[in-house]
Amino acid sequence: MYGSPETVRRILTESGDTWAIVGLSANSARAAYGVAATLQRFGKRIVPVHPKGETVHGEQGYASLADVPFPVDVVDVFVNSELAGAVADQAAGIGAKAVWFQLGVVDVEAYARTREAGLEMVMDRCPAIEIPKLG
Repeated sequence: MYGSPETVRRILTESGDTWAIVGLSANSARAAYGVAATLQRFGKRIVPVHPKGETVHGEQGYASLADVPFPVDVVDVFVNSELAGAVADQAAGIGAKAVWFQLGVVDVEAYARTREAGLEMVMDRCPAIEIPKLG
């Protein structure tokens, strides 16, 4: 397992409340849309990151992580596994504290690089499933 229950808890409760969600668009049929709404309900500020830079759930979107003009605590990754490693590297580059790869997103080498860079990381899990378990 990539991300112990303790790591999951720390990211959700201690890493900060600003979550950039890479792959989040205004398409309500996509999983990212619902996950973002759940994170908002639990007090997280979501930051949509998608090439279209769309506003989602009332939050201004940005085309890339580098375009976000304020600190991001956690980068939640909704892109396919082939692209996810580059996003994890960008997360380290912008000073994020943690990276979260969604269900089905797996890159073992990116996990190792991200941990070596000092960031917390969870892979192949969903925060919308995990956060309600915290009570």
